[in-house]
Amino acid sequence: MSADPRDLATVPDLAAWLGPSPPTAETTAQLQRLLTGVSVWIQSWLSRNIPSQSYTETRDGYGGTRMTLGAFPVTAVSSVVVDGVSIPASSGASIPGWFLANDAVVLRGYRLNVGEANVTVTYTAGFVTVPPDLVQACLELASMRWKERERIGHVSKSIGGETVTFSIKDMPDSVRTILQQYREVVPL
Repeated sequence: MSADPRDLATVPDLAAWLGPSPPTAETTAQLQRLLTGVSVWIQSWLSRNIPSQSYTETRDGYGGTRMTLGAFPVTAVSSVVVDGVSIPASSGASIPGWFLANDAVVLRGYRLNVGEANVTVTYTAGFVTVPPDLVQACLELASMRWKERERIGHVSKSIGGETVTFSIKDMPDSVRTILQQYREVVPL
């Protein structure tokens, strides 16, 4: 099983985090499947994609000049079309066209005419390199899931008069703290 473009970390990083024993071919495939599953779960929980990718959004025009895009951080805009007319990129403060400002497309000399599904923006957003804290959160959550496979369904276990209680949270608080800063909380 090969790496998935949605992965937030790598199998070698996960194997190193889990311990000094090198993974076998079988465990490498299991770790890859786990890593992809955890990466997809994290991005679902965040309500956004993390790795850089292309987006095309078709939205309703509202008559203004600014449209915040749905994915972030926006790294490039390739086209802005309003009512079938391609708007050029603005090359200066007084030049009509579009420019990018804080994950929003802003128009100079043009408007986002009122209409249904009459504005289409094609752009690239996300992180070219996954931020280190997100990589670490992914590794910690994946390693927790890896260890949990030995006690699936157990909340506690008693051995020789000693009781061990297991966490049944969906993720550790330390991981939640990291992820919370990347979470999309306001839908467009």
